[in-house]
Amino acid sequence: MKTIFVFGNPDLPQDSLPLRILPALRAKFPSIKFEVKDPNEDWAVPTELVVIDTAVGIKEITVFDSLEKFAPAPRVTMHDFDALTNLRFLQKLGQLKQIKIIGLPPEIDKAKAIRITGKIISKLKLV
Repeated sequence: MKTIFVFGNPDLPQDSLPLRILPALRAKFPSIKFEVKDPNEDWAVPTELVVIDTAVGIKEITVFDSLEKFAPAPRVTMHDFDALTNLRFLQKLGQLKQIKIIGLPPEIDKAKAIRITGKIISKLKLV
């Protein structure tokens, strides 16, 4: 079974979209394990990782295949600091060989996010 990590903060509306679309994605892709991860915890990371997260500064849902494409952002919460920092650290240690981040703009419509994210997951051939 393939796994997708889902990041988000339910307490911040601008960072909660990945969590709000999660029930629909689980229903659409029952053969994929969606794991909600807290960036403040240790993770058992597969060498090829797929993540769904909010990406500030984009207008459309975008698939990123490199952590280098992310510029350091202003720190609003510990999530903002730890998710990218932790992924970069795991990559430096050689524990993370390949990553795909499905970046969701915070202001995108929920139904559109479900539809487009579903198409992306299908194209990634995780099912």
